[in-house]
Amino acid sequence: MKRAADAGLKIDVLVDSEHWTDARAASAIVRRALQQAAAALSPRPVELAIVLTDDSAMRRLNRNWRGVDAPTNVLSFATNTAGGEDHLGDIVLAYETIKREARREDKPFNHHLAHLAVHGLLHLLGYDHQSAAQARRMESTERAILRALAVPDPYAATRPTPKPSGRRPAKRHGTESGGERARPARNA
Repeated sequence: MKRAADAGLKIDVLVDSEHWTDARAASAIVRRALQQAAAALSPRPVELAIVLTDDSAMRRLNRNWRGVDAPTNVLSFATNTAGGEDHLGDIVLAYETIKREARREDKPFNHHLAHLAVHGLLHLLGYDHQSAAQARRMESTERAILRALAVPDPYAATRPTPKPSGRRPAKRHGTESGGERARPARNA
């Protein structure tokens, strides 16, 4: 596995909400998770921006880019890199939604934050969860990266339990519609 420093990942973290009261710690968690993902996946040297925001801002983004008038936990905005640009894209994370989900799923906030940062980066790298096969590939990649960070399997607790008549399929999110960028916003 490549060392994180060798991956050439430059991360800018922007704090766009007062909800992130410990923005320094959140920034460190996100950076560590993304560096681990970059080391594991060996992408070309790139930079990306992380925006730590709140549900209100996320709701506006989700409404404008996806037509969904509700906040979500993470959105990824890929930039067009066909011209050889170094900026891979932006990952936006909503504090209140992440906190609610972590509490509801009985997960440490920091683990959920790391998972969503990795999830957002995978979307920027072209991963998706449109089909069951795509979801398995993406989740497997997430699990491997998170395991290296000592973060438990984020999907283990959220899987439905088998019923006597068979398994209920896991809920999958649909694709998102974009705007001006080459690839649309993606959410978890």
